[in-house]
Amino acid sequence: MHVFTVFEAMLLIRRICISIVGNHNINQEIRMKYSLIVLSVRPIILLFSLLIWGNIAVANSNMIASAHPLASKAGKTILAQGGNAFDAAIAVSAALAVVEPYASGLGGGGFWLLHQASDGRDIMLDGREMAPSKASKKMYLDANNKPINGASLNGPLAAAIPGTPAALVHLAKNYGKLSLQQSLAPAIALARDGFNIDSRLARTIENHQQKLRRDHDAADIFLNTSTVPISDTQLRQPQLAATLQAIAENGHDGFYRGPVAKEMIRSVNQAGGIWQPEDLINYQIIEREPVKFTYRGTEITSASLPSSGGLTLAQGLNILENFALSKFNQWDQAHLITEALRRAYQDRISYLGDSDFVKVPEKKLASKAYAQQRAASINLNKVISKIDSIELEQPEGTETTHFSIIDKAGNRVAATMSINTFFGSGFVAGNTGVLLNNEMDDFSIADDVPNVYGLYGMKNNQISPGKRPLSSMSPTFVEDEAGLLIIGTPGGSRIISMLLLAIVDYVDNQQTNPVKLVAKPRFHHQYLPDRIQIEPGLFDDQWAAKLTLKGHTVETATRQWGNMQLIYVNKKTGKTYTASDPRGSSDTRY
Repeated sequence: MHVFTVFEAMLLIRRICISIVGNHNINQEIRMKYSLIVLSVRPIILLFSLLIWGNIAVANSNMIASAHPLASKAGKTILAQGGNAFDAAIAVSAALAVVEPYASGLGGGGFWLLHQASDGRDIMLDGREMAPSKASKKMYLDANNKPINGASLNGPLAAAIPGTPAALVHLAKNYGKLSLQQSLAPAIALARDGFNIDSRLARTIENHQQKLRRDHDAADIFLNTSTVPISDTQLRQPQLAATLQAIAENGHDGFYRGPVAKEMIRSVNQAGGIWQPEDLINYQIIEREPVKFTYRGTEITSASLPSSGGLTLAQGLNILENFALSKFNQWDQAHLITEALRRAYQDRISYLGDSDFVKVPEKKLASKAYAQQRAASINLNKVISKIDSIELEQPEGTETTHFSIIDKAGNRVAATMSINTFFGSGFVAGNTGVLLNNEMDDFSIADDVPNVYGLYGMKNNQISPGKRPLSSMSPTFVEDEAGLLIIGTPGGSRIISMLLLAIVDYVDNQQTNPVKLVAKPRFHHQYLPDRIQIEPGLFDDQWAAKLTLKGHTVETATRQWGNMQLIYVNKKTGKTYTASDPRGSSDTRY
């Protein structure tokens, strides 16, 4: 039997066992036996993960870790043609738009974290979507100021102005070695000539077919109007290929002006949206300084606002720096991590937003002194149920994909892109083949209304024309004397906690096996709702009991989460490794 078939069989056995473990109607003794099977199969799955996903190469080599082999192949093609990591990032981004359309695309946005080897400079390209000029604070509320069901999630009214096409043009113009047309060629070929869809795309289409059927153009592309495709069915997207070709030939104007722009505006407004020509014309990429801080001497570089990732990561890790985690048992470690996350996410709600529109106390939030104040309120033995916030001076003023790249010269890219939920708004903009995002849901619609990921927001993240919604996307570099991680993941509000757990594992537990880093069991807390969520089948009853005794509410999620993509450079041995999250193939629902 082929290795990959064995691996998939073990995953299936494990999922069956997990479903039995989670079924409280089944005898407790039987559930305990299946729990043992889950725990015993997991190390074998990790071993096969290493064989399948863990690639080893000598240092100073080109390496790519992405969520789809065809996207990685596109990037490797560009590197082989003499392109650098930034050219490869264009190719991978565009290819993912074709082969992973439910997670990212030309109709969405993202953050591209860059490192230039020539001068050591780090840059964050902000390609986050932007609210249309006719957007308003109460656009998703009814006459009684109650949310209109689905208004911020479905259809073109939910779509912000896309940033991904502008980011690809900006990368080629300012950082790449090859022409934009050359870097986009692999994606154009995939869209024009088609590719055989994998099992994940087939299952995702099946799971979200109701959303896709609401729009004729979306159904025509992904369902052939009526039929749910199966694995190995060929998917061709000639209209998307034409749009990619327009960008390749005309750059920024190929998407934001001219026939493509006119068709998008026509279709959006005809279906109830509010886009205007100037919304597209005025969209620009913004280069920002990344968030930089240290955790126990390890340098962390991550995304800056409007990503909440860098600041929230900095807060959480700065709080944990006040405790010698390696000296605590696993339950006390989990308690301290949870309490750090609770405080960091509390401040995310209170203070963070688009810094071009509101003043955010960034230096204070990222400071070690502020973290000490927050850490002082943590009790090792029990939960402090009500966390008192610390008033800071504040003048008035996310589904997803990730890839990591490093080239022979040492240039590197960590990029996280999104159209928000699976298949975004479910709306394809006319004959352009562009599936639009529903990122407007990432704004704060009202103080007491969470978004689709359960995240609350306040006035700093309210809707305003031209504003960019707060995001959790957090492409990150982690570097010390021994090694370098280029890391990121999809996962909505859980992105930040996933990265924090991986960084703690790398720094405190000195875990350098990249496969173990991406496969590590995950738990999550985001302040509201006040509960710890854990992945099914990966935590034993004692773990949950110990945390419950401390006053936590522990809830087993219905599925595992994340699709982490990681490159690890071992500076001591001179070897480079990549690892892709083994969960990625099974994550097909919200």
